Amino acid sequence: MGLYKFKPLPSGRMGTLWTLCPVRGAVLLEYGCMGHMNYAARAISKAGINACKLYSTHIDETDIALGGIDRIRAATARIARQDRPRVIFFLPSSLPEMIGTDLPAITKELQPDFSGTKLIPFGAGNFKASTAKGVAEALLTLVKTLPVDLARTQVPSYNIIGSCADIFSYEADAAEAVRIMRGAFGMSAVCVLTSDTSVTQIEKLGSAHVNLVIRREGEAAAKHLAERFGTPYVLARPYGTDQTVSWIERTGELAGLSPDRGFIDNELRAARRAVSSATSKNLPKLTLGGHVDVVDGIRGYAESELSLGIGALWCDSPEFATADIPYFAEDDWARTVAERKNELIMASGDALRAAGRDLRMQIANPSADVLLTPGEHPFIGFRGAANLANLWSGASRR
Repeated sequence: MGLYKFKPLPSGRMGTLWTLCPVRGAVLLEYGCMGHMNYAARAISKAGINACKLYSTHIDETDIALGGIDRIRAATARIARQDRPRVIFFLPSSLPEMIGTDLPAITKELQPDFSGTKLIPFGAGNFKASTAKGVAEALLTLVKTLPVDLARTQVPSYNIIGSCADIFSYEADAAEAVRIMRGAFGMSAVCVLTSDTSVTQIEKLGSAHVNLVIRREGEAAAKHLAERFGTPYVLARPYGTDQTVSWIERTGELAGLSPDRGFIDNELRAARRAVSSATSKNLPKLTLGGHVDVVDGIRGYAESELSLGIGALWCDSPEFATADIPYFAEDDWARTVAERKNELIMASGDALRAAGRDLRMQIANPSADVLLTPGEHPFIGFRGAANLANLWSGASRR
């Protein structure tokens, strides 16, 4: 590992952990060092995510040399006895992955002894796996293992797939999507995977009429649900009023519903007041760094609806890098934010703090103060459009 002034690129293990930790009714057991999980648990607690209990088996030289599973068996038995969870998620850490521990085989061996609890192993624990891979694999594993066969709900409903704790303001964005679906269609969510969900709700995923995939890592999970249950899906993270209206209309087409035009018109009027105020000013260029879907979505809104010039763009995951939105490591983004003195900058909390910028412009983790933060205001949807326009307008005056 190289030297970092701020924080290294999170691993696949962290992507898996952030995806699983909000799930109510489950317990997560890591096969790894105790200190490893204690550090992660403190960071997750600071972020206000306390739904899923977190445990570690700990490992020592004997486990590494001989490959014994006594610790896993004992920890599983104790958790099943004292917590009585519906599900135990098994998370690998880097050391067992390096020595070739076969966690799926171990859980298969243990499962007959714990008939009242479902044991689900996850991967992406090695050094090569990225955050994005951890999130994608975790979402796919959840939809492969937990949903049961159910008929469609009598009243049209939907799932949100990809609302995970690694994206800044994830809870506020999910809440805005829920609000829009209720206002536009009178629809309720079966499951918000995974920021606001339980084991029981995940089991009911197949009863929804449409899936709303709000990040590209969730598409594999949506494809699996489409194959198994025939559920159509929309892959979009809607920023700005135009993208949001298009997202609503596409969702309505797939669900066989017509949106409430009165609701949409009222929302457009409210959002466009903020947009009009921002466009009346000579705003500087906008530089963006964060998750590729966030960067691309905000860029599209800024260009098409506010006619903002675009400065630098970068994403925080190497596998999603393109010629248009490259991946920036720490040295790259640190140099960029230092050079863009006369531009609006929206990026991670660390990047904004390093550049001496307003932390209200944060759109990506890590945060300057805590590792994760759910944020207070949405960036997607109608209210997100107004929020972004107000931020840009306010920042241009300071």
